[in-house]
Amino acid sequence: MWKEFWTSYGKRTIGAAIGLFFGIIYLFAGFWDMLMVGLLVAIGYWFGKQKELHNDPLRMLQQLWSVLMERVRFYK
Repeated sequence: MWKEFWTSYGKRTIGAAIGLFFGIIYLFAGFWDMLMVGLLVAIGYWFGKQKELHNDPLRMLQQLWSVLMERVRFYK
């Protein structure tokens, strides 16, 4: 049972655990603690899921960043 779970959801679980780890670190530092912990766990889960689906999450973030910067254009 655990082996099936690990092969199916292993990278998602690792991503959520890493997000939880960073969330706990942030919890001791400060502001809107539980909101930030939830956000970091969700981001970690998303990264793990993208790696599990063989997508490159960093490439997706770079594309999003370039689209946002193209629309904002700080220095017109």
